[in-house]
Amino acid sequence: MSDKYILVGHTIVPCPWLLRWARWFEENDRHVAESIQGDVRVSTVFLGLDHNHSRHGPPVLFETMVFVNGSSVDCDRYCTWDEAEAGHQRWVMRVFKPTPILTLPTEGDA
Repeated sequence: MSDKYILVGHTIVPCPWLLRWARWFEENDRHVAESIQGDVRVSTVFLGLDHNHSRHGPPVLFETMVFVNGSSVDCDRYCTWDEAEAGHQRWVMRVFKPTPILTLPTEGDA
């Protein structure tokens, strides 16, 4: 199994050829999502290299990093684009606490 991967849309494709992988990596946007509020940034990207170092289970190819003032403070990794999107949203909800000015009323509020 390859340790290098590219994306075709959101589909993960093994890429055993180093030069093709490097060219793809250089020419394509790997961002899944990015959210910034003040000095906090949540960034989720396609890594392109398998970070499943145990070699048991599917390749781990996506990562969400949380940065404060430009320094990484925490991260999670995922196997699929959908997991990465959901993970990004969990981090956004965790680190960007809603404020009363940003909280929308719900049906029960009157």
